[in-house]
Amino acid sequence: MAFINLKKKEVQAKIVYYGPGRGGKTTNLEFIYKKYKSRIPTDMVAIKTHGDRTLFFDFLPFDIGTIKGYSVRMQLYTVPGQVKYNATRKLVLRGVDGIVFVADSMQLRREKNVLSLKNARENLAAYKKDLTKIPLVMQYNKRDLGEQGIPLLSVETLQQDLNADLNVPFFEASALEGKNVVETLKKIISLTMASLSKDLT
Repeated sequence: MAFINLKKKEVQAKIVYYGPGRGGKTTNLEFIYKKYKSRIPTDMVAIKTHGDRTLFFDFLPFDIGTIKGYSVRMQLYTVPGQVKYNATRKLVLRGVDGIVFVADSMQLRREKNVLSLKNARENLAAYKKDLTKIPLVMQYNKRDLGEQGIPLLSVETLQQDLNADLNVPFFEASALEGKNVVETLKKIISLTMASLSKDLT
């Protein structure tokens, strides 16, 4: 549940970018950070674990209005993708209000995507949260690699593997090129805002 600062009349919501290692979570956040630097009142903080890292920064969304007279501050986080850092991933999910699942479109990453989504479900369950009841957007990243002849999973396959029972909004993206990175962010913000509005009534 979002943190409510009564003094500042501000709601702080937490959005986590989740997914397999090297899928593009960090690249998403780096693109957002560069593009919207003027709306980011804090530095981007990187917590390094051996060979992987967690990033986070505060983000002040634009033109989204207020919730019950409260302004909104979003905190954007990534989790380390590698399985051995599961304790960190679980910790980052504490108090999450919305999730972007960044799937790797490369064919050889198919199993890693499925396992990572299963892991997200398990880690949320530890906090008595259900993936089907939390604002969620799927991002099928690295679509640009198809032009380089790298075998990609079809969108139909990704949908079948990851989104058949969830049926949440999805975007084909290239975090490296910035394609649909902002659209993904806007969607998860609007879903999270709608969910928080309900919670705060």
